[in-house]
Amino acid sequence: MQILIGSLVLSVIHASIPNHWIPLVAIGKAENWSRNETLWITAITGSAHTISSILVGIIVGLVGYKLSSAHEFVTRVVAPLILVILGLVYLFVDLKSPHHHQNPMEICSISQKSKLSIIISLCIAMFFSPCIEIEAYYFTAGTFGWSGITIVSIVYLIVTILGMLLLVDLGLKGVERIKWHFLEHHEKGVTGVVLIVLGIITYFIKI
Repeated sequence: MQILIGSLVLSVIHASIPNHWIPLVAIGKAENWSRNETLWITAITGSAHTISSILVGIIVGLVGYKLSSAHEFVTRVVAPLILVILGLVYLFVDLKSPHHHQNPMEICSISQKSKLSIIISLCIAMFFSPCIEIEAYYFTAGTFGWSGITIVSIVYLIVTILGMLLLVDLGLKGVERIKWHFLEHHEKGVTGVVLIVLGIITYFIKI
């Protein structure tokens, strides 16, 4: 339950990050894609992103599993400490950065590209920008064994893709006009707070 809740929280925040769905809304409208086309492309690019994150995460999770099976100290102290430290790093970066948002799905001269080339470009960009915060959580999940790794992978895959689809669908209806600036510019800060809380919970609560 502990790993499930943590995975769900991180996945919801991750899917809600504006640069994961607003560019798809903008590109869909610029290219005059239908609603169904835009949603299908969202599912494809979202899958590329989540699959790469899961592949890296499984490796990280296995490291956590191997270490925890040999050293109880890893399970009790190191795994939660990694989450807290990474959370503090995210907070520090958020406080020090000028908040110029970088878009991993940025494409130059979109109007001059075919639909297939745009999809391929989006998939490549998303595949090679795995979610770092979920990778750190995989280490903690790995201390629970394969069950923890599996839970994180399933929750992350389903919530991220469904979340992106929902937000893109709403965006096509004009909801992208909502002020997303705080989350867009303070994504690292919000993520940092969540990681710190999850690290503390992991240390004090073992279910």
